[in-house]
Amino acid sequence: MPNKIAPDFDALVIGAGVTGIYQTYLLDQNGMSVLGVDAAEDVGGTWYWNRYPGCRLDTESYAYGYFALKGIMPDWTWSENFAAQPEMLRYVNAAADKMDIRRLYKFKTKVVSALYNDDANVWDIKLDDGTDLSCRYLISATGPLSASNMPDYKGIDTFQGEAFHSSRWPRDQDGKAKNIDFAGKRVGVIGTGATGVQIIPIVAETAQDLFVFQRTPNWCTPLGNSALSTEEMDLIRRRFPTILEYVKTTPTAFPYHRDNRKASEVSEEERTAFFEDLYDRPGYGIWLSGFRDLLMSKDSNKFLADFVAKKIRQRVHDPKVAEKLIPVDHPFGAKRVPMETNYYETYNRENVHLVDIKESPIDEFVEGGAKIGNEICELDVIIFATGFDGVTGSLDRIDIRGHRGQRLIDAWAEGPSTFLGLQAKGFPNFFTLVGPHNGSAFCNVGVCGALQAEWVTRMLLYMNARGFTYAQPKQAAEDEWTNAVYADFARTLMADTNAWWIKVTNKPDGTVVRRTLVYVGGGPEYRKRCEEVAYNGYEGFELS
Repeated sequence: MPNKIAPDFDALVIGAGVTGIYQTYLLDQNGMSVLGVDAAEDVGGTWYWNRYPGCRLDTESYAYGYFALKGIMPDWTWSENFAAQPEMLRYVNAAADKMDIRRLYKFKTKVVSALYNDDANVWDIKLDDGTDLSCRYLISATGPLSASNMPDYKGIDTFQGEAFHSSRWPRDQDGKAKNIDFAGKRVGVIGTGATGVQIIPIVAETAQDLFVFQRTPNWCTPLGNSALSTEEMDLIRRRFPTILEYVKTTPTAFPYHRDNRKASEVSEEERTAFFEDLYDRPGYGIWLSGFRDLLMSKDSNKFLADFVAKKIRQRVHDPKVAEKLIPVDHPFGAKRVPMETNYYETYNRENVHLVDIKESPIDEFVEGGAKIGNEICELDVIIFATGFDGVTGSLDRIDIRGHRGQRLIDAWAEGPSTFLGLQAKGFPNFFTLVGPHNGSAFCNVGVCGALQAEWVTRMLLYMNARGFTYAQPKQAAEDEWTNAVYADFARTLMADTNAWWIKVTNKPDGTVVRRTLVYVGGGPEYRKRCEEVAYNGYEGFELS
């Protein structure tokens, strides 16, 4: 059993997004010494970094806003059903003010390494400002989509125009997103995932020419955003407790429940009417309120995919362009469904040009733009909307070493192995919030991340009350959980896609290993299992 020594802090929390600041707040409120660390200049997490035009929630604002639902900010007023980034950042800042957590954070600071000290039972932490410190519990709240994925194109450094990743939008001296004037400019957007789909219609409004470089299209459906009236907001505020209890009962903590029927159980006329209704509703209803076998049955999925494909053909005037915008490599909803506003209509503009880079790849970048075959696509601005290294990406960029110096990146080389998605054997006292295989990454993070922070807090208080200072999973519990996560995911249509929640490893012998990074059993089932573990004295964990 490791020796017990006093570390500099009881806990260190990596991240100042909505989950990180809440975890820091809860630990501080319960008498633990805690330090938060974040590379940004202030709180916000994804809402701090992503400042591109069009950036907004694809979750209903009132359902995402856990702090207001919980009573921390009961008077908060949303202006839109799906809040834009500036409003989201104001919300997180107001929550930080209310919880008074900035005093507990080191901003503009990165964790370089975290090494578990076997003899002392502490984590030795090195920060990029040269600080060395120790903590008993290391808690990551780095978010599922925070490690920017920049493609390694030849010649990108030779490009003479402006080029940047969407999550690192240029900012002015006040730290606000720079209002780039695209008028008269030739702009290239690389990527048509959730971010690209938000950026493209905005840039198209003023750019001289917009070139959309698409590798693979996504199934996109209307966001249906609208302003919230005073009366609507008053009603929502009165219903905050009910809203919170309701979203806790749904699989992903969105305000939707799936239809109990299978698609094959209803007539074509009923299906079409149902799909029309869902398509016209705001938000993710068409993905999360559809027939219960949408992600289990190829036949059921094809009904909806064909319906959405027909909508795309109706909205895009050029039939050839429309066909290029219809996915053929994955079922509907097997990847994240980007929520759009006039996205498909954007391709009807004369200044918008769709470039299929699977058919005609970008060979390299040159001073004046992108070289494709023998042609130069002349550009003044390049926006990389190329997404993120999902879930584990941020952890991979920190040198995390557990028992006897084992590296986390090596332990998870072919996919994560965890218990409850919260801890991994060999890495004692290290908790991963909104990490791999837990109930938060494939979920409404605003709610699910907060509920997870509350559970971890209760576990640490349980340990403190009994004099325990050491926790890691038992091997049998970790194996059972991990195998179940992989088996559940393998039964879905998501298993064969290349979404951000899949880790693909190419082994030296030529075999390809595909592992899910997310738990798909649903929030209620996940929390039920966590409560069973807690009720039985945190059964499955080795505590000492």
